[in-house]
Amino acid sequence: MAAPHPHSRYPLQPSPEPPAVSAAMAFAHRRYWRFNIALIVALMAIGFVVSFVVPLIAPSLASARFAGFGLPFYLGAQGAILIYVALIVVYIVAMQRADRTLQRAFDADAASASAATSGVNGEINGQSNDSADSADPDARISRR
Repeated sequence: MAAPHPHSRYPLQPSPEPPAVSAAMAFAHRRYWRFNIALIVALMAIGFVVSFVVPLIAPSLASARFAGFGLPFYLGAQGAILIYVALIVVYIVAMQRADRTLQRAFDADAASASAATSGVNGEINGQSNDSADSADPDARISRR
């Protein structure tokens, strides 16, 4: 395979910059990802304990009974699987809640940005938002 040529006919284009994000949205994103990582670490730790620690102490649990079976047998046969399914459900529910919180932060940020933009446009045109609404009654209906 030939080495790439140092001088290309096509100059490299820099990747486009991401859009500017407000400080409130940056803070909301940081909280979201910190929560996500902390949740994953906690659930993985529980999964580790169920997978590796419980089997190590299983001989000492042999005398304990659950539903007529020895506790190590029950944990190995069904308990661990039920715990894994519960961990998945907990992750889904917690992340849906975090997603809703982030969406509310995004909506609030978008509303404040649009209010700031419409306030600036109204001042530039010499009109306030109220006078623009009274001039066109159909505009008030579509905005509701």
